[in-house]
Amino acid sequence: MNKKINAALISVFYKDGLEPVVRQLQAQGTTIYSTGGTQQFIEALGIEVVPVESLTTYPSILGGRVKTLHPAVFGGILGRRAVDTDLQEMAQYKIPEIDLVIVDLYPFQETVANTTEEKAIIEKIDIGGPSMIRGAAKNFSDVAVIASKDDYSKLVEILAQQGGETTLEQRRAFAAKAFQIVADYDIAINNYFNPDTALTVLGAGQQTVLRYGENPHQTAIFHGDLGQCFAQLHGKELSYNNLVDVDAAIELIKEFDGTNDAVFAIIKHTNVCGISSRASVAEAWKDALAGDPESAFGGVLVTNKEVDAATANAISEIFFEVLIAPSFSEEAMQVLQAKKNRILLQLKATNTTPNIYKNAVNGTLQQGKDLGNFEKWEEVGGRQSSDAERKDLEFANIVCKHLKSNAIALVKGGQLVGKGCGQTSRIDALRHAVEKAKQFNFDLAGAVMASDAFFPFNDCVQLGHEAGITAFIQPGGSIRDKDSIAYCQEKGLALVMTGMRHFRH
Repeated sequence: MNKKINAALISVFYKDGLEPVVRQLQAQGTTIYSTGGTQQFIEALGIEVVPVESLTTYPSILGGRVKTLHPAVFGGILGRRAVDTDLQEMAQYKIPEIDLVIVDLYPFQETVANTTEEKAIIEKIDIGGPSMIRGAAKNFSDVAVIASKDDYSKLVEILAQQGGETTLEQRRAFAAKAFQIVADYDIAINNYFNPDTALTVLGAGQQTVLRYGENPHQTAIFHGDLGQCFAQLHGKELSYNNLVDVDAAIELIKEFDGTNDAVFAIIKHTNVCGISSRASVAEAWKDALAGDPESAFGGVLVTNKEVDAATANAISEIFFEVLIAPSFSEEAMQVLQAKKNRILLQLKATNTTPNIYKNAVNGTLQQGKDLGNFEKWEEVGGRQSSDAERKDLEFANIVCKHLKSNAIALVKGGQLVGKGCGQTSRIDALRHAVEKAKQFNFDLAGAVMASDAFFPFNDCVQLGHEAGITAFIQPGGSIRDKDSIAYCQEKGLALVMTGMRHFRH
């Protein structure tokens, strides 16, 4: 059933894009009710507006907290045109029928992102806005609701083509979107007050349809606002697989927030295949690539420092999918933009959601993020680790945390020189790591080794020692820890127990 829009209530925080809407409403003779800044905006266009105060008989009070919360407003929104008693009561109390509600919400999420001042954040919790949106959406059989400026152009098109009328199907579609917007808004407020038990509702908020999923025959959608994490400066549209690797890269590089050294890492299929920590970003790139130049092909690159021209020229010698950095020099951008499909992302923030979600069986698994490096530093070997070894052990343990289990990371001088991941036994992961180091001519004498979980036997420390490794780090917890400890004590090797497992399926 079509409904003519004779009266509209407009109250929005952002005014951009609103002018064509109000001019279309004026052209079709619609009575426009409005408040505050929106009223002033419309009046400045030379368009007549009826102040909401003329309905409520109350001015905006309590510093603007109460403007529209009144039966004269909500009666006009919620009144059922097909119910005689509703119409009689509206006539009795001189409540006009409102056929269109255009309301957006105070920018709560944006305020949280830009300030830590609680007073400012609390004032951006909208009360009247969500209430009007919900009321209009509930009464979609009679009222059209626009809760997003993204729909302004669609509304103008509908009004122009349909003589100021809306269909029931159109009003229902607008209502469905409105409820989703309010739900997303309420979730953001909940998550501010309950950061440790933050909610994620699939389908709420922004959605981006991707070209396909992991494989071309799979559909894929991204739910969320990528713009909060990074700005895409160049390149083709991000794919499903790109985003999975970008997430892995961001999770890794945030481990080095605050460090003075330049860290450069190469991610392939969510695993670290090269990483180093150096005095300059160019040196860090060179040694990260040297760790496994074969696997680096087509990878996702990430660094914690600005990419300069020298680094950009060096990186451009290989094919890569994505490069993530906090900034790029002007000269570097000129170099990197030479290939039109290269994806360049400027990282804005490394804060990510506190929980991990995964579909399993007929439900969803939720767990907290694996935060931290170690719970304790217990030297149980034949000697204390040296200062240089300790630095490498800490670095290796972080790298190992970002490899699929079973995982082994070999590090020497702040550089990943060998890794084994995704193996069904820990000794196989170590064999793979040692072979990788040999493949690229690394000398493992004096290197250190990290394991994401305990050594079930002493074969790992034996094989590592035979390869030249002098210090080990692992969480401990095996009933046979004593075997590995005894071997390290006998051979004068350093062995650190951390008490923190970093297992990743």
